[in-house]
Amino acid sequence: MSAPAVVVEDPPEDYLQEHTLKSWLLTTDHKRVGILYMISVTVFFFVGGAAATLMRLELMTPQGDVLATPDAYNRLFTMHGVIMIFFFLIPAIPAVLGNFLLPLMIGARDLAFPKLNLMSWYVYIIGGMVGIWILVFGGVDTGWTFYTPFSTMFSNTNVVTAAVAVFITGFSSILTGLNFIVTIHTMRAPGMTWFRLPLFVWSHYATSLIMVLGTPVLAISVVLIALERLFGVGIFDPAIGGDPILFQHLFWFYSHPAVYIMVLPGFAVVSEIIPCFARRPIFGYKFIAFASVAIAVFGFLVWGHHMFVSGQSMYAGTIFSILSFLVAIPSAIKVFNWTATLYKGSIRFDTPMLYALGFIGLFTIGGLTGLMLASLAIDVHVHDTYFIVAHFHYIMVGGTVMAYLGGIHFWWPKISGRMYPEFWGKLSAMLVFVGFNLTFFPQFLLGYLGMPRRYYEYRPEFQVLNVMSTAGASILAIGYIMPLFYLLLSLRKPANAGPNPWGATGLEWQVESPPSVHNFHEPVVVTCEPYMYSPEEAEREYAHDQRVHNA
Repeated sequence: MSAPAVVVEDPPEDYLQEHTLKSWLLTTDHKRVGILYMISVTVFFFVGGAAATLMRLELMTPQGDVLATPDAYNRLFTMHGVIMIFFFLIPAIPAVLGNFLLPLMIGARDLAFPKLNLMSWYVYIIGGMVGIWILVFGGVDTGWTFYTPFSTMFSNTNVVTAAVAVFITGFSSILTGLNFIVTIHTMRAPGMTWFRLPLFVWSHYATSLIMVLGTPVLAISVVLIALERLFGVGIFDPAIGGDPILFQHLFWFYSHPAVYIMVLPGFAVVSEIIPCFARRPIFGYKFIAFASVAIAVFGFLVWGHHMFVSGQSMYAGTIFSILSFLVAIPSAIKVFNWTATLYKGSIRFDTPMLYALGFIGLFTIGGLTGLMLASLAIDVHVHDTYFIVAHFHYIMVGGTVMAYLGGIHFWWPKISGRMYPEFWGKLSAMLVFVGFNLTFFPQFLLGYLGMPRRYYEYRPEFQVLNVMSTAGASILAIGYIMPLFYLLLSLRKPANAGPNPWGATGLEWQVESPPSVHNFHEPVVVTCEPYMYSPEEAEREYAHDQRVHNA
């Protein structure tokens, strides 16, 4: 009598197993769309970074001696700003990490609208290609803010084409935000109540609200610029009944909330890393969750602090000043709660934790200088100086980029199934932190001493601080380039990460690395609160995983 046949099931395919170009370009898998965004934003990051490098080389000496003309410098800093803000900082964390992780974190198989998700990437690429076309064929010289009347009446560069690029890319943000909102509302696993959501999801929910409500204002603003340039419509031209200050109101009504589109997802990443590597439950979960929503609301109320010197009334300036102080409160709540989570924690200084701690330090400096700029007297003194440049970069680059790199390192084992060399990861994190401070802290001094931003030449007494800034930029560049190499090299190794190399909580760590195509093999039911870290158990799990990896 023959033995019964044993049926051996094939292991489930992970989302990376199919390698054809068609499978990637036509995918509706949220994880693959996240990877497509990762590749795209990395390209734009290094294009924008190359422009920044040229600017710092130009500013090593008081005379203009690297670029041929002041006009070339104007085009360079404009393209640096446009590419870094609209094509890197805004989409980086939501479109890459948000796309990859959000369904996994709430127990869903995909986003609510998978095809719309892929469409958002194509829209982003189309806008990006228009932006690159501008860079190759003459550039634009208005600054990334496109201020009127220069952008509508006097500039001879590709202002309309730049407006088209920003307009197209805005739709990518709107589609992504809409997808996230619907997914969070309708596709949470049974038992995943609002107060069991990871803080990563709360922050992306608040970010999505800003994307959906604020981005149309930017879109219509750049359309109005194009209409005025092409057809002479009297919207911003005072000679035919327009008001140039109107554009500033429209632009900053979006662009200040856009700061939180960039930094709120950074808060999301840090809120996941800190409890994991401190081995403690997050302190004040509900306060951090509601602070994310409060930031999204307050962000729409403070645009006027960008216009203290535009001629607005003393009363309007006072109100916007008070509101600008108030918007710092929910951000401070997050910083204090992260610090309280660290208190008496069993802290491990792995690479993601170094980036998270660097984020807290740099964002705190940026936030405190933001309070200085909320003061009318100080803002008038340092308006349009390098103090503004330093403050902005401490929030956007020191905050968002540190958090993005921290998130990439934290979830890289989940994304790729592989571990990276920890030594090189820690070295890159330290180089980024040191290089960033050496680059931008001298700019606070330059601005306070009176060096205007966006100037091609400057007075000789500012040279020492500018040389320090350029030296820091070279260190920063090395720190940014290193992860590109060692993360790519890690892909050559066999998958060795295991499902949960950090001993973390969260649904995304309960599935294999890399995840299967449909995330979960059976329906998920959530029965516990988030961030249920037990220091002793977590340490045992971590030690076990390390032994497995070493073997």
